[in-house]
Amino acid sequence: MTRVLVVDDEPQILRALRINLLARHFEVAVAPDGGSALRQAADWHPDLVVLDLGLPDIDGVDVIHGLRGWTAVPIIVLSGRAGNQDKVEALDAGADDYVTKPFNIDELLARMRAVTRRTAVQDAEPARIEIGGHTVDLADKTISGGVRLTPTEWRMLELLLRNPGKLISQRQMLAEVWDSKHTTETNYLRQYMAQLRRKLEPDPARPVHLLTEPGMGYRFQP
Repeated sequence: MTRVLVVDDEPQILRALRINLLARHFEVAVAPDGGSALRQAADWHPDLVVLDLGLPDIDGVDVIHGLRGWTAVPIIVLSGRAGNQDKVEALDAGADDYVTKPFNIDELLARMRAVTRRTAVQDAEPARIEIGGHTVDLADKTISGGVRLTPTEWRMLELLLRNPGKLISQRQMLAEVWDSKHTTETNYLRQYMAQLRRKLEPDPARPVHLLTEPGMGYRFQP
C-alpha cells in the first residue's frame, strides 16, 4: 500500500484528497502546514508527498528543500500559483511534478502513478527502454535500428529516460547535460530536442514521447 502525505492549509482540500485516496486504497496522512509536514515525513516515511506551496508557516519551496536534505521521496506540488516562475522554482528545488489548482482528481492520480512508476524504474535500473519503435539500451549505450546519437544527445535522452513521467526543468537539464554556467542557454535545448525527435519520434512534428512543457522543461512519456 502506497503511503501518501498530503500537505495543504485548506481543510476542504485535505478532506477531499483523503477521501479520494483512501477510496483508492492509499494509506493517507495529512498536514496543514510546513512544520508539521516535515515532522510527519520524518516520522512516517511516506512513499509520496502531495504539497501545496502557499503554507501558513513555511513556504512550500522551503519544505521541498527540507525534504530533499534527507530523502528522495517523490513530491508532487499542488498549488494555486500558476506562474511559470513558481513552477520552475519548485522543480529546481527538487519537486517531481506540478499540478495547478483547481485540479482534476484523475489528472492528479495519473501524475501520482507516473512518479511512482519512475521510482520503481530507478530502483530496478532497467537496461532497456522502448521509445518510438526503438529499444534504447542504457547499459550498452546503443539504440536499435542503427540510430546514432551525439554525446550531448545521449546525455539529454538518458536524463529523460531515467525519469519517466517526471518534468525535468530547463535549468536542471542544462546544468546536468552541460554545466552550471549554461543554465540560461535554452536555445541549446530546443536545438538538441529537435534532433532527438527527428531520430526517435515516429512523427517529430507531433511528439508523443519527448514532450515539451512550454517555459518549464521536458518530459519523457513512456
